[in-house]
Amino acid sequence: MGLIVLLFIVVGFVIGLPLCASLVRVGHRAGTLDSPGAPGHAKQLRSVPNIGGIAIFWAAVGPVMLGLLGLLVFSPERILPESLQPLQQHVLEEVPSWWGIVLSALLIHLTGLWDDRRTLGPVPKLLVQVVLAVVLASVLDIRMLHVLDQYGIAGQVLSIAMTVAWLVVITNAMNFLDNMDGLCAGIGTIAALILMVTTIINGQWFLGISLALLAGSLLGFLVKNFSPARIFMGDGGSLVIGWLLGIAAIRITYVDPSDPGYALGTAWYGVLMPLVVLAIPIYDLLSVVLIRIYLGRSPFVGDQRHFSHRLVQQGLSEPMAVVVIWLLAGITGIGGMFLGTLLPWQAMLLAGQVLLVLVLLALLEYAGWRTGTRR
Repeated sequence: MGLIVLLFIVVGFVIGLPLCASLVRVGHRAGTLDSPGAPGHAKQLRSVPNIGGIAIFWAAVGPVMLGLLGLLVFSPERILPESLQPLQQHVLEEVPSWWGIVLSALLIHLTGLWDDRRTLGPVPKLLVQVVLAVVLASVLDIRMLHVLDQYGIAGQVLSIAMTVAWLVVITNAMNFLDNMDGLCAGIGTIAALILMVTTIINGQWFLGISLALLAGSLLGFLVKNFSPARIFMGDGGSLVIGWLLGIAAIRITYVDPSDPGYALGTAWYGVLMPLVVLAIPIYDLLSVVLIRIYLGRSPFVGDQRHFSHRLVQQGLSEPMAVVVIWLLAGITGIGGMFLGTLLPWQAMLLAGQVLLVLVLLALLEYAGWRTGTRR
């Protein structure tokens, strides 16, 4: 079954690449090119279509939507392969949740597309994310830390609040990373592949297929997006990537305390694995927000102070800066894959390693900033 999941990477790629190629031509003809964004947003406009998110969305979510529509018409035994026939009841139970995921991703996608053309501003986009996250968590029960339910209503409210905060942070962290050719798509691919491997180990086949489709769609997009980019994803793509990764991280079962042989472990700190996998996007989000606040600017107004821009200011070329960030994401992400299987002292070493990487980055950036200031 793991091989079938991997094959869906090819499916996402085969759908995504031709769509991107078509959108490059359509974007130039229709004039749907790079836009300035919200007032005060500092960026260098380029004559490049920014509608690539359409290809990412339909290559990653389209096949899932098609499968859900198929279940409305046909019975599961006519759609599912023979190896999955015993999971028919589970599939039927999961259908409402997956419709919620697909429709919420569609609304996030449409919000991003609208912002790419008409500039919504940060507040409406955040409002859409919060409302959708609340619906997923409270109505469809797509939320983290169900163990808090033992504390009654207060525990459930805390679980919902943490889920909403997680989805909003990761969605915007990936959106912030969309500031250099190939950066957001590359980091999204790495995160999706790491989470996909986790689902294969865990036996969460349907979630693994959705992550494989996302990884394949991003690889197809990267063909046209790596420097020099011929198409941008825009908010219609970056917001969807963050949204889907955030939901996947919530739905993966990272630990099972009742099963000593569980492949992903039984240690409670295994649930922190998504923080390790997505440490680099979170670092970029927090650092750029702190810098903007320090300079007296709005944290929601874009500028050229992202992690990638700061690496370029240190002397790296833009493609090299992107590759460096890719490698950092791989180093931190792969290390955290089996966090729940480690003994406490081993988990502390892993957490220390990730923190040392982030502190090293901060020190190197600070040293470069001091050198530039003296000059």
